[in-house]
Amino acid sequence: MKRVTITFDNGPTPGITEHVLDILSSRHIQTTFFIVGEKLTRPDGLELAIRARSEGHWIGNHSLTHSVPLGEKPDAEYAKREIEETQNLIGELAHADKLFRPMGGGGFIGPHLLSRAALELLHAGNYTCVLWSSVPEDWKDQGGWVNRCISEIAGRDWTVVVIHDVENASLPRLPEFLDRLDLRGIEFRQDFPDDVVVTRRGEVVSPLASQIMK
Repeated sequence: MKRVTITFDNGPTPGITEHVLDILSSRHIQTTFFIVGEKLTRPDGLELAIRARSEGHWIGNHSLTHSVPLGEKPDAEYAKREIEETQNLIGELAHADKLFRPMGGGGFIGPHLLSRAALELLHAGNYTCVLWSSVPEDWKDQGGWVNRCISEIAGRDWTVVVIHDVENASLPRLPEFLDRLDLRGIEFRQDFPDDVVVTRRGEVVSPLASQIMK
């Protein structure tokens, strides 16, 4: 049986995330929301994160500003601000493994994702750094992302999908996407396969670490 772990990046987004949560709840699917820290400084954003956590979704860290990949701005203060300020904002909503996903800049896996300072911080802070295996570009191609993602899922045993709970992204076709996976007998998982985990509770567990760091 093929497995899929669905993750949502870049939220929470009032007007979008609550509908995503409704859809997931109606299908009893649990996911991870990798959230942008500055969105938690607004009460409506924080309320959505609290709701997601209360409904069993995991909350992960996706940087404070989602502006410049960590590998492209390698000073230690930038890494500390982007990662640790977000983790402080997440607070008690955080998963026990302190899940972190670097900003990908379009989904390409390469040395722009992390700096040496960022990796050292992930180690010192016992973070679990999680990447992905499918980024179907829902924010860029609403007409084609579902077919693209299903094709990628067909070619793997366990796929970690990145879609987005932001405007003009996954929401309009999310029910169709989930229904099509269900018809194919896909197993929905909330955990992550080893091939997308770079650090686990601070310890480097993948050779990818050297490939995604400047």
